[in-house]
Amino acid sequence: MPVKNTNYSVIYSDDDFIVLNKKSGILIAADRYNEDAPRLDLMAQEEFGKLYAVHRIDKDTSGLIIYARTLEAQRELSMQFEKREVQKTYHALVYGHPLWETLDVDLPLQPDGDSRHRTVVNKKFGKPSFTSFRLIGTCGPYSWIEAKPKTGRTHQIRVHLAEKGLSIVCDPLYSGNQKPVRLSEIKKKWNGDEYEERPLLSRLALHAYKIEIKHPKTGEAVSFTAPYPKDMDATRKQLAKIFGVDPLA
Repeated sequence: MPVKNTNYSVIYSDDDFIVLNKKSGILIAADRYNEDAPRLDLMAQEEFGKLYAVHRIDKDTSGLIIYARTLEAQRELSMQFEKREVQKTYHALVYGHPLWETLDVDLPLQPDGDSRHRTVVNKKFGKPSFTSFRLIGTCGPYSWIEAKPKTGRTHQIRVHLAEKGLSIVCDPLYSGNQKPVRLSEIKKKWNGDEYEERPLLSRLALHAYKIEIKHPKTGEAVSFTAPYPKDMDATRKQLAKIFGVDPLA
């Protein structure tokens, strides 16, 4: 019996392209800083044969990634991303409470802008970068936020939020606060063992939730959503139970 790959699940596949839901911590293609890190394209090629990248998401982000299966599909899909015709929706859990319901951030970004290879705002050398944010709701110390990036810069959502004073839970690069989400800290009558407790979530709380493209062969509009990974979903359920706010409701 074949071993089920736990690093990704298949959301959709046909002869032209595939849509995968990847877990956090997996690169989607070769990385010059970390040549030996696990790579999604190499894992998925064992199942699907040769794959061609058409866009990127951060290693630490979970969720939707598309690969083309032919050079024609790669060309067509890459053009859609380049022309900003693709609709992308992300969900993030952040610390604190924004004072806005919706926010558009238009700040030029320069990747690899400091010694930690972080993306920085640079008005002179940065490339145009635009993200629309919407507050889904607040839950105790946290808030759920929907992000729709119009451009595809490295770490774009993370930097645009950080520039507005909000950091995504457990962001290793742009947040000063690395505290994982623990049930004991959000539930009033928690009676577990604090030494045995495992965090609900201890990695970057950013998920590529939905993507809308035109099919590379037929041109028809198609849309895909990726279920939350186990850790993010457990966090969602607990926060919804306690605070009555559910980003998937």
